[in-house]
Amino acid sequence: MQDKITALYCRLSQDDMLDGESNSITNQKAILQKFAEDNGFPNPTFYVDDGVSGTTWEREGFKAMMSDIEDGKVATVITKDLSRLGRDYLKTGELIEMVFPDYDVRYIAVNDNVDTAKSENELLAFKNIFNDWYARDCSKKIRAVFRAKGQSGKHLCPPVYGYKKSDTDKNLWVIDEPAAEVVRKIFKLCIDGYGPVQIARILTEQGIPTPTAYALSQGRDNGRHNAKTYRWGANTITHILERLEYCGHTVNFRTKMKSYKVHKIIYNPEDEWQIFENTQEPIITQETFDLVQELRKNKRRPQKCEIVNPFAGMVYCANCGEKMYLSRRKNERPEQEHMRCSTYAKEQDKCSVHYIRTCVLNEIVLGELNKLLTMVRGNEEEFVKRVMSSSVQRKSSELTKAKKTLKQAEKRIAELDKLFTRLYEDNVLGRLSDERFTMMSAGYEEEQAKLKATVAELTAFVETAEQKSSDVTAFLNVIKQYEHITVLTPKIMHELIDRIVVHEADKSSGKRIQDIVIHYRFDVAVSTISVETGKYGKKVA
Repeated sequence: MQDKITALYCRLSQDDMLDGESNSITNQKAILQKFAEDNGFPNPTFYVDDGVSGTTWEREGFKAMMSDIEDGKVATVITKDLSRLGRDYLKTGELIEMVFPDYDVRYIAVNDNVDTAKSENELLAFKNIFNDWYARDCSKKIRAVFRAKGQSGKHLCPPVYGYKKSDTDKNLWVIDEPAAEVVRKIFKLCIDGYGPVQIARILTEQGIPTPTAYALSQGRDNGRHNAKTYRWGANTITHILERLEYCGHTVNFRTKMKSYKVHKIIYNPEDEWQIFENTQEPIITQETFDLVQELRKNKRRPQKCEIVNPFAGMVYCANCGEKMYLSRRKNERPEQEHMRCSTYAKEQDKCSVHYIRTCVLNEIVLGELNKLLTMVRGNEEEFVKRVMSSSVQRKSSELTKAKKTLKQAEKRIAELDKLFTRLYEDNVLGRLSDERFTMMSAGYEEEQAKLKATVAELTAFVETAEQKSSDVTAFLNVIKQYEHITVLTPKIMHELIDRIVVHEADKSSGKRIQDIVIHYRFDVAVSTISVETGKYGKKVA
């Protein structure tokens, strides 16, 4: 046995650091080195895990020691105490009582007086359980502190790519301009019609450092770098496009650990997130973020051609409701490029054959957009009135009445709560019989339930009406950026138009007449146009 290793295993977690110097790696090494020398253990070799929890077994030092044990290189394992080996009583017990003996390895815990070569260690199981309970208790306390911090609006994670910690306040994020410029570029490319795979390829080709590569260049090492460190991935792009933090908000409780033993990350549903608005300077506007989320919901089929068509993912078939895909061939003239129904292309019995040339669609949409621009610039008040009259303006009296009724209902609910309290007190004191109490409380409960349902309905109505007004304002802010549109781009299309619906051509008159319906963003307006698509851009109505 003299040629085998004596494994001196040291482990320290973040929680153990709170106990002071007694558990430090330096102190553990000194204790184990002295014990090995005093008792004549040959070839002492240290295996160290610094800053690693005892509830996980994914530890580099521990795995290296186990590899040497499995290779038959280790005769004895020595730790300062049982908790250094691990705080999972099941796994720790299995190691000491089954795994180590199977490899003829002797185990010693110096401070706990455990030596598998000298006794049966009857109290071993109880000590392991106590160590496990300690880890559980620490986990509860840490989670409580973590939750309190998160509920106060403080960040629970390091700054996301594009931000860095403030030099004066470590809880405050400030914009890291070089990275923030890349974030803005990613959002702009998405609005221009590029998908995550295309954006990743563009950034890689332009030699822009990935978030990991950028962190390394700034002297921050997150330990994640590998062979792909300098190549952008589609998942990274998707992750950036979905981060609400870029609007200047803090998002807490997006994820959680499965348990204090199983360190698997679980994503919480969005209704469990806590969002604190305007906690740092935004990198992009809320409008830009919302637009990108809308585009991400309607993912477009990747095009082999590098040029992004402005109509990609925005044109729908009126018959089946599915998207119409762009059809372009190398040997076709530009005016032959067209949008066709995707359903008919897959299953001809599910929809009818119909299409529209993109040059015709381009002329129609350009004309309608410029007509809308002229209307807004000529009489913005009239435009707002027309839009609002179709929804909120028409119901302005109803909205005023709803708000008044809502206020009355909320007041009556508060009064009923007080009446319930009085009834209960009268019943307890004997001033009101049980039968009378049951009858009266049942009536009040029924009234309160109806009022709460009314409040919920009225609140939804008021919020919808007020949101409509906000949507019109947002649309106006976007459209005012343009004076006259000469070329349709994906950005213009996505900012101003929600979708375009194409009907099947009517040839009964001997001409090819087609109806096109343009739905503008925020549902502010709808344009319906009939056009003779057999001849390039000749309108008939």
